[in-house]
Amino acid sequence: MPERQSSPGEATAPPEPDITESARSAGGDPVASGDARPPSPVRTAERAGGGGPAPRPAPRPAPEPQGDESPTVRTPGRAPARRPANGEHPNGGPANGHGPNGHGSNGHAPNGGALHGRPADGAPPAVRGAAHRPSPAARPAPAPHPPADPRPPAAEQRSGESTTVVVPVTAASTADGEATQMLPRTAPRSPLGTADDAATERIPAVAAAPRPPLPPPDAPTSIGLGGTDDTDDHDGTGRGGRSGRGRRRVLVLAAVVGAFGLLYGGDLLLSSGSMPRGVTVAGVAVGSMSMADAGERLRSEIGARVGAPIPVTVGDVRGQIDPVAAGLSVDWAATLDRAGSQPLNPITRITSFFSRREVGVVTVADPTALNQALDQLGPAVDREPVEGSVRFEGTQPQPVDPQPGQKLDVVAATDVLQRDWANGGVVALPVTELPPTTTSEDVATAIQEVARPAVAAPITVVGEKAVRGTVTPEVIAASLSFQAENGELVPELNQQAIQDALTSQMAASENPGRDATFDFSGGRAVVVPSQDGRGVDYEATVNAMVGVLGRPDPREVTAVYAEKPAEVTTEELKALGNPEVIGEFTTGGFAPDSGVNIRRAAELVNGTVVQPGEVFSLDATTGPRTAANGYVEAGVIDNGRSSRGIAGGASQVSTTLYNAAYLAGMTLLEHKAHSFYISRYPAGREATIATGAIDNKFRNDNPTPIMIRTRWTPTSVTVQIYGQRKYEVTGEFGPRTNPTQPNEVTIPAGEDCHASNGAPGFTITDTRTRRDVDTGEVSKETITTRYNPAPRVVCED
Repeated sequence: MPERQSSPGEATAPPEPDITESARSAGGDPVASGDARPPSPVRTAERAGGGGPAPRPAPRPAPEPQGDESPTVRTPGRAPARRPANGEHPNGGPANGHGPNGHGSNGHAPNGGALHGRPADGAPPAVRGAAHRPSPAARPAPAPHPPADPRPPAAEQRSGESTTVVVPVTAASTADGEATQMLPRTAPRSPLGTADDAATERIPAVAAAPRPPLPPPDAPTSIGLGGTDDTDDHDGTGRGGRSGRGRRRVLVLAAVVGAFGLLYGGDLLLSSGSMPRGVTVAGVAVGSMSMADAGERLRSEIGARVGAPIPVTVGDVRGQIDPVAAGLSVDWAATLDRAGSQPLNPITRITSFFSRREVGVVTVADPTALNQALDQLGPAVDREPVEGSVRFEGTQPQPVDPQPGQKLDVVAATDVLQRDWANGGVVALPVTELPPTTTSEDVATAIQEVARPAVAAPITVVGEKAVRGTVTPEVIAASLSFQAENGELVPELNQQAIQDALTSQMAASENPGRDATFDFSGGRAVVVPSQDGRGVDYEATVNAMVGVLGRPDPREVTAVYAEKPAEVTTEELKALGNPEVIGEFTTGGFAPDSGVNIRRAAELVNGTVVQPGEVFSLDATTGPRTAANGYVEAGVIDNGRSSRGIAGGASQVSTTLYNAAYLAGMTLLEHKAHSFYISRYPAGREATIATGAIDNKFRNDNPTPIMIRTRWTPTSVTVQIYGQRKYEVTGEFGPRTNPTQPNEVTIPAGEDCHASNGAPGFTITDTRTRRDVDTGEVSKETITTRYNPAPRVVCED
């Protein structure tokens, strides 16, 4: 294809990739391969009078541009030429291989004359094709470009001067560089040719703008819209081919997306009105079934479960919950609606072909009944952490390592039970672990530094009047205990036990006192006057003994003495006037170890005088209920289960006092019944106590003081309230209502367990009527008590 010449400012078409390696001479002989002259970038026409075109040798790849040289074609400029017509040479001559006037079309004049600025044979070439230079081995190294010639722009050139244009030329090789070549461009000439025909000029290379880099292989494909840039190869670089390949990728992608969309829409349409694939409800597979068939199957399989006891585990404890008593039921319509909702997520629809999706039942629950059912599990599950301690076998200290406690997380358990109760399996209810504050290392330290030295020798108490008392290692071992405080085990001595051991030994050093009392032997109350005394202050003395427990023998403690005024004075009793028993109550049925604590609490209450308008607090009067204050470990009811704890049995004193105050007409301010009914107490008229947490308080609204007297025996405890009677009091119990049956819990082997048959829960009311003896005014108050069912406890072997 003939090469088109460019006008100034016009892009030049790239050269044909099949340029001949050497131009033929005027005589028709080819140039030798060793010729250093660069190959002509003009396609060789047939020889004058010859018989056909010359053969085309394969083009050599162009070398890379040197340095900053811009790969451009520099051509002597002229006015823009029109495009050739069919069969017409670009310069206007015929395209039959001959130029006008007999000139050859190969750039040579007849007889070897110069044409279009082509030098005659033997003259140095005026055209330099940088795109097809021979290899460095075949020619000498090219001379460097001459320095730039400061020449005016093409528009300012004078007549007769050759103009130049910079034309990018794309190499025929696969390299991405551009070649430069200098082509002569002739000015208008006479038919005979003149010297101006050969006017050529070599100009220095001008740097062209760098070509932008090709996009990476994974760059987005441009999509043509039918413009001029959508041809397959509009610039000869192959980029049009890449665009075509991009369009094919887009078409394939569009086809895939379209097919997927058709499949998705068809699947959604076909599954409409039926259950989604892979759906299970409470473990029952209903995927792809019709709504009616799914509902029938769910009622058939799940319906049989909803009336059966729900097996549950709470930590290591197993139990059962009655779903009817817990107020649990299934909303069948809502369950079908939730399970039958077709998922729109295409990923979910695809995975449904090979996986299952669980949808639980929609539960209707009665919050009050559900909480009550969970509360029944508390007695078997909840346990306080056990702090580390030291116990004694005789006089040998033994470690008691700390144990974590646990508590049923009722809020979380409510959610779990509503979600999983109809699944047909065991429901694991969550618990919260309660860690102890002490460690086994603390126990070992207490034994090494305190317990073992404490029982190594006796402690001598030195009193006044040269009186001495001795506390033996056996008494020390029975009195010593450890209390966890701020992560440490602090030693304590039971004051009452030490006092019992020293009272007789130290009596000779004391002046005993006496409280005022009433003597009723004559039929009327006579005040027996009080008397102050002086004696050993056992609280201070025992505290001093704690400080020497870790010391070696001999160990001595000086007894502390103090004035001991009467706790009940003559004046207080005289203020009562002519007192009588206005309230009295007795309870019994306790164990011997509980009896010790009942006796201690009764002693602390005995003789207390409550002035008009004054409030009595049992917790403040009998506390702290610790080993140091004379209490011992005994049986307790811990959340409906039998257990052991310090001051077990003190609640019996609380119940006895509550009833005495109830009958005396006192104003009842604060009390709390046990969570589980204890048969030896009157239902709905009893009170428990817990240090710092649960108290038993009443106020004396009588115009005169009252005095509390207690009496203890190994089988019973009695509380009497003396004063002036203001009210006649009666009480009436209501029927037991709202019975609730106990659940069953199983305690694993190895844990402390006391089997029991349990007891039903119920609700009861108690109405107290008070009639003012002076005015006859009657007032009533009703107290309602609800007892939880005590669980049936099964102990595993």
